[in-house]
Amino acid sequence: MRKSSPLLCLLALLVAGAAAAEGEFVDGIAAQVGSDIVLASEVDRFAQPIERRMEDAGAGQAEIARMRAEILDRMIERRLIEQAVRRVEIDASEAEIDGAIAAIADENGLTPEQLEQTVVAKGMTYEAYREQIRGEIQRQKLVGGAVRSQVKVEDAEVRKLYEERYADQPEGGDEVRLRHLLIPVEDSTRSSTEAACAKARTARARVEAGSDFATVCQELSAVNPDFGGDVGWVHTSKMASWMSAPVAGLQDGQMTDVIQTPFGCNVLYLVQRRPFERKTYEQAEPQLRAEIFDERMADEYQVFVDKLREQTYIERKGVYADTAPILSDPSRSN
Repeated sequence: MRKSSPLLCLLALLVAGAAAAEGEFVDGIAAQVGSDIVLASEVDRFAQPIERRMEDAGAGQAEIARMRAEILDRMIERRLIEQAVRRVEIDASEAEIDGAIAAIADENGLTPEQLEQTVVAKGMTYEAYREQIRGEIQRQKLVGGAVRSQVKVEDAEVRKLYEERYADQPEGGDEVRLRHLLIPVEDSTRSSTEAACAKARTARARVEAGSDFATVCQELSAVNPDFGGDVGWVHTSKMASWMSAPVAGLQDGQMTDVIQTPFGCNVLYLVQRRPFERKTYEQAEPQLRAEIFDERMADEYQVFVDKLREQTYIERKGVYADTAPILSDPSRSN
């Protein structure tokens, strides 16, 4: 499976932890990283919103402890990269930051203005977000220079991925780009379903009255809310059966009535419909090569970071002092 570009995934990572929990933080040092430190309050700002969602979902203390350990580990990693950036004096221009933000917005079906609204709505100032992007560009420049020369992609690998992904392409037909507003039902009771559908009808009425569908999805949808409910392009023959008939009668810019399903109440918005064209190897090759390259870069990046860890004094402190073993098992996510 393709590993997404770290830069283009940054929106989700930052927004997920951007909204600091309200109230007082009991500060202290969570980790010493060379001459730098990671504060406990930094970990809390990212961890507490996630912790609340995990508790609501019934997660146990062991899962929550692992989540906090992973967040601290990512912060340690960022300190290591920041130190390396300072050593080689890498910078990022305002134009580079603007270009990166435009790319992130485009990748997620948003305008730069909508992206800014999303960031601010989640509790992060736009200035702070730009500084995060600056750091990410600096990191990528450092990583690009350090590991890019180690990455090779063979033509045969690209051809194999093409066959795996595109061998069963449909013949003709249409593909559609949709946005999906989903209000999930809390349980299987009639009252829960009625409440969810009432909420969906109210949301749909807001769009009819002039509200932007993507903005409403950001507020309410359980499907890709940070990206305005965007589910990307899908061939009409591959849509779920409950979607097919309602979407078939839509024109670009129109939405369905509320559709009740066992998992919730839905409204679909047709962004665009277009004839499907089979993708040839020549058309797909640049993207597939880039995907393989990005995945190899991610692997080499981990090797690079591991070397930085070996060369740097790192000590987790306080409640985090014994968290390193939590991350040492093979199931750890990278």
